Amino acid sequence: QVQLVESGGGLVQAGDSLRLSCAASGSTFSSYAMGWFRQAPGKGREFVAAISWTGRSTYYADSVKGRFTISRDNAKNMVYLQMNSLKPEDTAVYYCAVDTYYSSSSIRRAHEYDYWGQGTQVTVSS
Repeated sequence: QVQLVESGGGLVQAGDSLRLSCAASGSTFSSYAMGWFRQAPGKGREFVAAISWTGRSTYYADSVKGRFTISRDNAKNMVYLQMNSLKPEDTAVYYCAVDTYYSSSSIRRAHEYDYWGQGTQVTVSS
């Protein structure tokens, strides 16, 4: 069992930056790939970024590539999402999630993830 708690969301203006954090419980955290997803009102859950258990491989949605950076600190059981040059269309609830069966071919699929946090709201005003 893994428990995830996101933090760092808030209300910012377009062009600003935010850093989301995800704290994970469980001694096997370093064995799992991690992902960030988001869900805007009236829309489905959308892949944002993911990182392999070693941190050597990262994956991004085209909509955030070059603006967002995912990273992890296995010693602290933490995953981060640095979000720069935020746009109003980035407004959503952001969730971190654990993928216990890492596959690069499916890491962008929400149904591949086994544990989810409660989410943190990010609102970007124009």
